[in-house]
Amino acid sequence: MERFTARDSTIYHGDCLAVLEENIPNDSVDLIFADPPYNIGKSFGDFKDKWPSDAAYIDWCRLWLDLCLRKLSPTGSLYVMTSTQAMPYFDIHLREKCHVISRLVWHYDSSGVQARNSYGSMYEPILLCTRDSKNYVFNADSIEVEAKTGSVRGLIDYRKETPAPYNTKKVPGNAWYFPRVRYRMSEYEQHPTQKPEALLERIILASSNAGQTVLDPFSGTFTTCAVGQRLNRRVIGIEREREYVKIGLRRLGICDELDGEKLIPLDKDYKRKNANGKHFVERTEKSLFDE
Repeated sequence: MERFTARDSTIYHGDCLAVLEENIPNDSVDLIFADPPYNIGKSFGDFKDKWPSDAAYIDWCRLWLDLCLRKLSPTGSLYVMTSTQAMPYFDIHLREKCHVISRLVWHYDSSGVQARNSYGSMYEPILLCTRDSKNYVFNADSIEVEAKTGSVRGLIDYRKETPAPYNTKKVPGNAWYFPRVRYRMSEYEQHPTQKPEALLERIILASSNAGQTVLDPFSGTFTTCAVGQRLNRRVIGIEREREYVKIGLRRLGICDELDGEKLIPLDKDYKRKNANGKHFVERTEKSLFDE
């Protein structure tokens, strides 16, 4: 296990169960965003995302879920994602341990070849859980979006004693559209399941305040930490794959070299190593979009 830190940003290179148990105090984290491996066979560096059985995967998930709940502050929030197949098990387990406040859907545009014998997968579920059913951070004003009825159609609400126009802004519902991260996007890093910065920005703004602590136990490209740092939160990222730790060290500005390697942003590295880009494009499109 290694620890890298600078200012209010900390990265742990190690297994999330060990790091959570040994290094994160109980009741100390205000917001946790957990996007674990989904047990669907993707490759993350040297790690293959496949357990011997669904039961073994769920048993492992219960371990880190329970640890995350222990680390949450009394007013803290846990957002957790997983596959549509596994989410019912998460939901049942968590509702026995805490309060499931919202069941969210992140939906996105189709990419690559979709299924021919069933409906293609175009969403991922997210649970918002809290330790206290009423006392938790939720900054509604920070995440308001355009209310189509009020701002576009200009309708009048005649149910009020004095009729008035509908509000032009509202808190988002529980179905969120954000595009998936594509290799042409400026935020893209070389990772098969990178989540959009806009998704994490909404979560962090809604469920934490400036100066509070945000933790991601499966950091991957460290988007949670990068967005949290930009929004003036203390951030903690945990990642087992060293190549992804290098991404985090660079994105968070902790250091610019590791293991004798200069930590160069992907676009610069691409231009330096792939003069025509053809091989790079084919490889990243396949790894990112093949289901």
